[in-house]
Amino acid sequence: MNAASLIDRLHPLEIKVLTALSRHQSQSPHVALREEELGQTAALEPAQLSMAVEWLLAKSLIRVESERVTQIVSLTKIGEHYFEKYSPVERILSAVRDASQAGRRLTIQDIRSREGLEPTEMSGAIGSLKKDGAIRIAEGGQVEATGTPSRTAESLRSLFQQLRATSKELQAFPEPMRGVIEQHAVKRGNAREPFRIDERVERRYTLTPEGMTIAQAITQQGTGEEVSQLTPDLLKDGAWRTKRFRKYTISLRPPRLAAGKRHPYREFLDLVKRKLVSMGFLEMRGPLVETEFWNMDALYMPQFHPARAIHDVYFVKEPTHAREIAEPFLSQVAAAHRNGGGTGSTGWGYEYDLDRARRLVLRSQGTAVSARTLASGPNVPGKYFSIARCFRYDQVDATHATDFFQVEGIVLGRDINFRTLLGLLDLFAREVAQAKESRFLPTYFPFTEPSVELQVRHPRLGWIELGGAGLFRAEVTRPLGVDVPVIAWGLGLDRMAMVALGIHDIRDLFSTDLEMIRTTRGHF
Repeated sequence: MNAASLIDRLHPLEIKVLTALSRHQSQSPHVALREEELGQTAALEPAQLSMAVEWLLAKSLIRVESERVTQIVSLTKIGEHYFEKYSPVERILSAVRDASQAGRRLTIQDIRSREGLEPTEMSGAIGSLKKDGAIRIAEGGQVEATGTPSRTAESLRSLFQQLRATSKELQAFPEPMRGVIEQHAVKRGNAREPFRIDERVERRYTLTPEGMTIAQAITQQGTGEEVSQLTPDLLKDGAWRTKRFRKYTISLRPPRLAAGKRHPYREFLDLVKRKLVSMGFLEMRGPLVETEFWNMDALYMPQFHPARAIHDVYFVKEPTHAREIAEPFLSQVAAAHRNGGGTGSTGWGYEYDLDRARRLVLRSQGTAVSARTLASGPNVPGKYFSIARCFRYDQVDATHATDFFQVEGIVLGRDINFRTLLGLLDLFAREVAQAKESRFLPTYFPFTEPSVELQVRHPRLGWIELGGAGLFRAEVTRPLGVDVPVIAWGLGLDRMAMVALGIHDIRDLFSTDLEMIRTTRGHF
């Protein structure tokens, strides 16, 4: 690439740096230019100079001739405070001397209370004064002044005066003072120190042979002032002839504008709700904190069922129980558990615990919302759905979480049957989860008979379970006042979203990775 072509690709800041270095090297060919001097010569701010230098180093047009690391000492906020109010070392020594002159002796606790010092400040200052021989600890923990001056106290006072509103190189101080500075400098785990030691890198730059060629071409070309657009004033007086117009590369991709958008999982949840509403379903709602009665008992789950153990359900610590359960549902459900309660069943055959029914848990299944809806006098025929947040103690992995969304639904009607349910589940798999393949497997639930499990094929994880469904048993519907067939389902919306959004880990649904959120697109 020739020099003229390369010049056209240079940024105006780079041209200023090259010109400044070229001018300096023509006057002092054997002396590299310090970074500060380069900034002044090129009339650039530190941030502008830093950018231009990095670009030119990457293009091998300039090089670092030398690099020197120096340690710079300055006062921290604590140091400035000590300059005004004196350091703990000075204050302790002054207190001990005053007490000695008055014929009194102070303990370490007396000094701490009088000066208002922290234990860490006390211990460090007492140690320094003892090392200097300025104090001694007498019998009973009393602190006495020895009359010997404290080299640490004197050095600190001198350093505070020298560094007030300025900074200096560490090597500029004599060795004893350097030791005091290093002892009282900010360190990891101890920020309450008066001195800060920072490393400053001083670099000197010079042009490479290629950079010199480019700089000379810039000088010969007489680039003039660069402008970014042609204005009427430039045309009117012909001044455009002496200007250098900045060139644009139209083949470069423009910067991406990250416009605000909804979280992809939220979009998916909204889509599910819109589709169900458009199909004529009415939304049902229920509380996150439920009683065991509505969460399990009303669903004909016996009180000795293993799913009710502590490892499956989160119990509420305070309060532990609800005040009451609505009647006649409590009595009717209790009868169904004991002996069938007129449902045509023999029931579970155990003594129902009324107190346990009032126990509070976090809702573990969306079917609890369906139970409440059945007890509220629903429309017949009727279709209902709920997007319910549920909580279960589970091992978190790619397909399991401790809290999740379920899409819960029921359909009531005299002509409803199991075949109707299978058709709806197949529709959900295709329309909501966007699954290419789905299948049904027989399963068991205490509250449905027959029961079925819906599975879909994930492109990476293989067959995954979406949830269960079935025809509510009479032991569920009749105690709640419903005497028509009811089909019900509870499907894991999080797993459906994984298929629809092409996500391979359920935890990514709640990711804070903005790039993933911006680029994730559903197939809907």
